[in-house]
Amino acid sequence: MENSDQPLKPATLCVHAGSCVDGATGAITTPIFTASSYTHPNPTNQNTYQRYFNVPNQRAVATKLAALEQGRDALVFGSGMAAITTVLFALLKPGDHAVFQEDLYGGTYHFVAAELTRFGMEVSFARNQADFVAQLRPNTKVIYVESPSNPLLHCVDLAAIAALGKARGVLTIIDNTFASPINQNPLALGIDVIVHSATKYLNGHSDLNAGAVVASNEIIARIRPCAVNHGGMLDAHACYMLERGMKTLALRVERQNGNAGKLARWLQKHPAVSRVNYPGLPDHPDHAVAARQMRGFGGMLSFELRAAAQADAVLGRFKLATAALSLGGVETLVTIPAKTSHVKLTAAERATIGISDALLRVSVGIEDADDLIADFEQALAAR
Repeated sequence: MENSDQPLKPATLCVHAGSCVDGATGAITTPIFTASSYTHPNPTNQNTYQRYFNVPNQRAVATKLAALEQGRDALVFGSGMAAITTVLFALLKPGDHAVFQEDLYGGTYHFVAAELTRFGMEVSFARNQADFVAQLRPNTKVIYVESPSNPLLHCVDLAAIAALGKARGVLTIIDNTFASPINQNPLALGIDVIVHSATKYLNGHSDLNAGAVVASNEIIARIRPCAVNHGGMLDAHACYMLERGMKTLALRVERQNGNAGKLARWLQKHPAVSRVNYPGLPDHPDHAVAARQMRGFGGMLSFELRAAAQADAVLGRFKLATAALSLGGVETLVTIPAKTSHVKLTAAERATIGISDALLRVSVGIEDADDLIADFEQALAAR
């Protein structure tokens, strides 16, 4: 979507890309098309049906997201896991091998380890760039990364991963949920496929479950038949809510970037905190990589308490922040990953990837930063 002089900026695309002005009434928001049946033949000469990912509300969201991610096409799903699993089943077949980043969202890790292998796919896990190279096999078809990662905020050099994939003829996939298209555009760095849990930043209001995939026309054409067969589409009402949420994405993420940076710097100085994981901090091990490929460092951070036994007590003391699952909404949420997002992993698996019982993950909202810091100060106070 461009004007006559230059490409439109992300904040403008959030508002305008994909939106459908109703020709009958002049309404400036996309109408909700509730139909489960469409005439055939019709003006587009296609079978229009919600499970085919081609009804107007689905296409409005897909067009907006593709524009924001600098992709050619997109599909919207009923959850982030529906998007992730569909993409993997579409691009892998029995006997194929895939390399996954080791510190993934717990749901993805569990699916890969417990489910994907049951269908005859081979999987390996990599911790760093050298590991990704070492794990490649003649039958490797996919490299899958998450950057920044959940919950340790590790950042992968996306341009290097993309170059490795292209050199070996391997498709590269990233979960871009934590960054959002406002902070990072992996396709522009050479990555082939982007997945999102649209439940999080894209919707941004903690009232919807959705997922999305963005890629080239050719790759989406490979994924679509599997998506249709698996039936994980997003319904019209949910698409309307997701499109509405995305209109404020740039504003929300800008505020969350700033708040997270302030909170991370404050936490670094607190005597009860042993470590803060936030790529915007100069001493973060992946700060240089993040600074090179991200426009903002995001609204997610995690921190390690010096005393693991205090984690539950700290969680219970918050008055403004909320102890709750999920992330990316306008309100600040705090969780203990070992008991929530990564509870399906064994204690040994969590230890291997660095998730301890003392780790707290924070999804920073759009509240006033000083109010948030005051809340964390009282929650961390010795009792």
